[in-house]
Amino acid sequence: MARSGIDLSTATWRKSSYSNGTGGDCVEVADGVAGVVPVRDSTRPDGGVVVVSAAAWGPFVAALKDC
Repeated sequence: MARSGIDLSTATWRKSSYSNGTGGDCVEVADGVAGVVPVRDSTRPDGGVVVVSAAAWGPFVAALKDC
């Protein structure tokens, strides 16, 4: 169970298409969690998870692409 109270024990994580095979930019997101998009560092899967609301996910990704 994540600290946010959201159960991620059955979450299916996928690596970002921007991650590379040499350990750089290792970001994973979990699909299928109602109303939110959990994000974590794939090199530390037992570490913290950032939970972004589903409504904020699109603008969040767009803002990152603008950086």
